[in-house]
Amino acid sequence: MFLGAVIQLSSSSDAEGSIAMAHQLIRQAAQRGAALIVTPENTNFLGPHDEKVRCAETLDGPTVRAFAALAQELGVHLLLGSFNERASTPGKCYNTSVLFLPDGSIGSTYRKIHLFDVDCGPGVRFKESDTVEAGAAPTLAHTDLGTLGLSICYDLRFPELYRRYAREGASILTVPSAFTMTTGKDHWEPLLRARAIENQCYVMASGQCGTHDDEGLRESYGHSMIIDPWGHVVAMCSDGPGLAIAEIDEDLVTSVRQGMPTMQHRRLD
Repeated sequence: MFLGAVIQLSSSSDAEGSIAMAHQLIRQAAQRGAALIVTPENTNFLGPHDEKVRCAETLDGPTVRAFAALAQELGVHLLLGSFNERASTPGKCYNTSVLFLPDGSIGSTYRKIHLFDVDCGPGVRFKESDTVEAGAAPTLAHTDLGTLGLSICYDLRFPELYRRYAREGASILTVPSAFTMTTGKDHWEPLLRARAIENQCYVMASGQCGTHDDEGLRESYGHSMIIDPWGHVVAMCSDGPGLAIAEIDEDLVTSVRQGMPTMQHRRLD
């Protein structure tokens, strides 16, 4: 059993300020005993999309080095929910999660597979693929704390990804996000709880909140939360930047799966 924490941010095009706020909250989570800390999608930058591509960095760039150093200093597992990673395709970057181990090394990386190309009416028109290159593969992260299935935001709407993670041994699903206000108020919690219940996993969902200075002055829903494998919300952020913290108990995962063995009851025919 250990403590996990989700960080809630209101990132902007001020990368230095966004990272400073993230570091402050990560330190607070570590001081409260969190061993696994998850930050939101677009932790380091949530602003104009062309600028995001222009400022994209490599996996050995300053943003990754800064979070690696913090993980090592605090001795925690730290998931940088996502940052803008440089891609080889002109005009595009990757939307990439990076898991740092307590020694500061990179344990796993994940590039967002499902890109947010939608038109749900005013306020929710977006084509992420204009500036982001899709990732090609799911990522399971095996750690001393348990096995994590990594995902980012819009991935949440594709349950087959999470079922694959559960089948392959994940006990914790991470969902760093920047869910829009319009979609978040109706879909965020129901989708997260469904992924927890159907896969009998903990879900750690760290979100952006408030208004960001991208082209559309987009507003994010927030409500970062941790959900247990029975589907209970065991911790949730209030409005504004902050953190939520809860116990992660691998024995509970085992108990839930033994009591309701849905994985064994699946019909593949």
